[in-house]
Amino acid sequence: MRRGGIGCGAWLALTTGMPEVQAKTVSTAAAGGEAVKAATVSAASDAAVPKKKAARKKRYFYFLVVFVAAAAGIYFWMRPGASSSAATTAEVENTLALETFVVNLDGAGQRAYLRIGITLGLSRALPLKKEEVPVALLRDTILSVLSSAQPEQLLASEGKQKLKADLLKALQERAPALGIEDVYFTEFLVQM
Repeated sequence: MRRGGIGCGAWLALTTGMPEVQAKTVSTAAAGGEAVKAATVSAASDAAVPKKKAARKKRYFYFLVVFVAAAAGIYFWMRPGASSSAATTAEVENTLALETFVVNLDGAGQRAYLRIGITLGLSRALPLKKEEVPVALLRDTILSVLSSAQPEQLLASEGKQKLKADLLKALQERAPALGIEDVYFTEFLVQM
């Protein structure tokens, strides 16, 4: 319905003090065949627009908080922890990677072997000439320690830590000039 040339939406806006709202026109048939136009005002949809924007901003804020928390968690999980091995790692200046070792293990009535990659952490710089590095002495020492290991013990983490400590002690005794501070396992496979 129109009042003095003003549409229903504009008239409603003027009388209620609300901003002009979008009006939809619907045609319906009356009893005499006349078409009557009725305007429907969707004031609820206009009020929902700011609420939707606020909800969207909240979602973005929550997403940002979750993202920052996840990134902080990953950072603290991945960084090296403060432990006793961190103190020895700080002293390591160089590393010496050795070729992979394959050793038959002495098991209780069963055949087993160990395939292991070892890198040594050194507190001193390596000699410039490769001939000066006693690789044969290092390999012999490592093989003698590895061949005495039991396969059942190596499957547990305590057995691996004991093997690492035994290797470090034997290497420090036989090659003190290198300044071996740590032993790193780069490959570890026990086949039974």
